[in-house]
Amino acid sequence: MKKLLFLLLAVLGTASCEAAPGSQPTQDDHRFAELPKPQAGEAVATFASGCYWCAEHVFESLKGVRTVISGHSGGTTVSPTYEQVGRGGTGHAEAIQVYYDPKVISFETLLKVFFVQHDPTTLNRQGPDAGEEYRSIAFYRTPQEKAQIEAEIKRVNASRRYSSPIVTQVVPFKVFYPAERYHQDYFVHHPENPYIQTVSTPRYQHFAREFPQLLQTK
Repeated sequence: MKKLLFLLLAVLGTASCEAAPGSQPTQDDHRFAELPKPQAGEAVATFASGCYWCAEHVFESLKGVRTVISGHSGGTTVSPTYEQVGRGGTGHAEAIQVYYDPKVISFETLLKVFFVQHDPTTLNRQGPDAGEEYRSIAFYRTPQEKAQIEAEIKRVNASRRYSSPIVTQVVPFKVFYPAERYHQDYFVHHPENPYIQTVSTPRYQHFAREFPQLLQTK
């Protein structure tokens, strides 16, 4: 489905979440990124909200966030490649892992950002990307985080921010596999990519307009 959609969008002049021609990754780029260890006092959160290129940039721009890693979670295949996840059958979704200081930014605030920076009402789809790897998931590590996620879903649904109910999965965290190196900080390193220009940048700008007070100062 993803490949068919990619071909259709290419004809229409819109890109999908794949490396653009002319910017193909090298052999070294295909190595998996390293997974950071939390620093003293840090907490970790994991979310899936469609293509991780933009989601990574959104969360990395928040005050109190040290770093964000793009990868895959929610499935059964060990250390899957981007291509394996895209072909389906791994059960994984494109996800990000957020390393943050809970004294500066709370898990509740991360949830508010999560439910604004993507459309949590579309099942197995975000914008031009379709497939189970683009499904919306909020992972929890503790019963308290689960309760906070469920409370935020209830609050957003009650606010009628979206015309349809939220379909985000609330899933216990098990394991996160970093994606290949070339996916990390893709938004920053490849501003010329058509997908970044037409999908990721408007999505980021929408988030930035809603939460200007949360943005790091450069």
